[in-house]
Amino acid sequence: MAVTTFVLSALFVPIASAQSDVPIADPLPTPGASGVGLELTEVAQLPKSQPVPPPTDARLVRYNRINYLGEVPDGSGRMFVPDMNGKLYLLDQGVQHPYLDLGAAVGPDFHTHRGLGSGFGFAAFHPDFKRNGKFYTVHTETGSALTDKKPDLPSPGAVVHGVVTEWTASDPRADVFAGTRRELLRVGFASYIHGFQEIGFNPTARWWDEDYRLLYIASGDGGIGVSSTVPQDLSVPQGKILRIDPARRDGVNGQYGVPRANPFVRTAGALGEIYAYGMRDPYRFSWDPVGGRMYMGHIGEKAVDSVYEVRKGANLGWSEREGIWEYRRGDPSCGVFPLPADDARFGFTYPVAAFDHNRLSTQRPCADSGNALMGGFVYRGSKIPSLRGKYIYGEGVKGLLYNADAREMRAGRPMAVSRELMVYSGGQLTTMKDLVGDPNRVDLRFGADAAGELYVLAKANGKIWKVTGARTFASCRSGHDYVTGSGGARSWQPVTPALWQFPGREVVLAQAGVARPGPRRPFEYAVLSKGPAFGSVQVDASVRLDTPVSVSNRDVIIVFGYRSDTEFYYAHLSQDNKIYPHNGIFVVNNADRLRLDHQWDAVRSVGAAPAVSDEAWHRVRVKHCADSGEIAVYVDGSPHPLMTAVDKTFSSGRVGFGSFDNIGRVRDLRVQGKGVR
Repeated sequence: MAVTTFVLSALFVPIASAQSDVPIADPLPTPGASGVGLELTEVAQLPKSQPVPPPTDARLVRYNRINYLGEVPDGSGRMFVPDMNGKLYLLDQGVQHPYLDLGAAVGPDFHTHRGLGSGFGFAAFHPDFKRNGKFYTVHTETGSALTDKKPDLPSPGAVVHGVVTEWTASDPRADVFAGTRRELLRVGFASYIHGFQEIGFNPTARWWDEDYRLLYIASGDGGIGVSSTVPQDLSVPQGKILRIDPARRDGVNGQYGVPRANPFVRTAGALGEIYAYGMRDPYRFSWDPVGGRMYMGHIGEKAVDSVYEVRKGANLGWSEREGIWEYRRGDPSCGVFPLPADDARFGFTYPVAAFDHNRLSTQRPCADSGNALMGGFVYRGSKIPSLRGKYIYGEGVKGLLYNADAREMRAGRPMAVSRELMVYSGGQLTTMKDLVGDPNRVDLRFGADAAGELYVLAKANGKIWKVTGARTFASCRSGHDYVTGSGGARSWQPVTPALWQFPGREVVLAQAGVARPGPRRPFEYAVLSKGPAFGSVQVDASVRLDTPVSVSNRDVIIVFGYRSDTEFYYAHLSQDNKIYPHNGIFVVNNADRLRLDHQWDAVRSVGAAPAVSDEAWHRVRVKHCADSGEIAVYVDGSPHPLMTAVDKTFSSGRVGFGSFDNIGRVRDLRVQGKGVR
């Protein structure tokens, strides 16, 4: 596994490349399975709401547009949830109620019906809210605001305003807001997308830290970074993270202060409010309570979405870089390119985690790929020890959950490997699409409470779930019956004995099999006849493919749950993962083999990473839990399954080894499980 880890890490090192100067078709491998599932427990469903007037963009027509959950920092345990359609809700011991109708307070200029980020974008409570009653919101305005109100910072070509407001509650303990408000900052954006996103205070900052009680503001590029250098321009606020002091009044409008520790305060021509720059859509940020590192989820343009560790003064590269590649404005491919040889001189900060958009060849090159990285949190709660130190984030449209090890997420180092998390609800394996009842768009978001426990939200049905546990997939106990040392011919029943050799320690398929009448299934295999049939079972073995690497579709298989020649499961281990019959988990049930594994993407025609790509020995483990139907395949000692599936067709059977039309061998076989006699 050390070699495998090195190879994966090497893929993510942002160094100048000697590759051809052409767009990179597939920048990153698809995150593999983690083998871990999050148990989600529903805690609330917020009221239904709609933008006004009715939008023409169907993506804005959701059950509601809840986009975050946090805990009011006053010790009350109350949670707050903003709905982009206009209201701020409180959840108090399971009871929900509107706390503030921001849309009504703003009036007719409140803009929510055009642009995915429009409306009531975010809310952040002051760390001293219990004492001072202050909290902050961000929203969008159009209408008369565009002519009657002037942005505080440079805003060329503005068609919408983003507004940061400070609210002061007369009674911080009240269930409904009453008090005063003042406008803190107003910035214009050149389109209805990529405006102000998250705002917030660093919860790890102490009184001696430079960012103590300072407000961070994620400011998108207004949708124009794709064709301009605005995100690189330090004289404008778009495409930046800003940091201001709400308690001071020495800013340009006399409503906030510019912290003296900000990195560009003394840079001629630069805005002192800028903390970091070079961003397209800096949607969500959070701080790791251990070490205080700031992580930001960044939605890319056409190829890559990324997570960055954001440090003071950092340049994340947009609109010159996307992820760890070069972005070229105006290129008709809308792709990414290898870095130039002199890349180091630019000093860009590169991602600590990322995934690519897996664009289809049938998609128009510059069309929306339908991907959006949702930044999350490093789990530091106490309820789920197995998640500690994991950065939990996701892909919002499809509702996919990912994790990465925060120890590997360091700026300037190779990117951390991300893996996909499964979803359980009520103890049953499911998906976010099934939970929300929408096969097309989940609109996934994240939240966290003061104790560091995590929450998942979805605009598709307006529900909130708490992450209440984590479980290992296919973690059933296999039982205490076992079979080992099965190299002798008397222990095996081959389909065609003449094709096999049994030299002692190994079992060798020496000649390739041929297709047989009946359903499509492996051509040649041998079933282990020694010992009992097994219910739940764990099969451990070393396998080798003897067919030369030059043969693209070479394979071996591990058989399990074998009942008859037309009734069994098999794990197909191949160097080819781009066609339906290869490199997956299958069942043969008196019909042509049927693919079962979760990793197969039928639209893209690609599955899990190739299991065997050389002529070396590889350790393989297959686990089958009879009661749950969970199946997992592991390769070379990885703690993460290469393939997973759920199927209850066969609850018991024998194991075996074989291939379709290749040759190979198995040794060191050990079968452990619950014997069925």
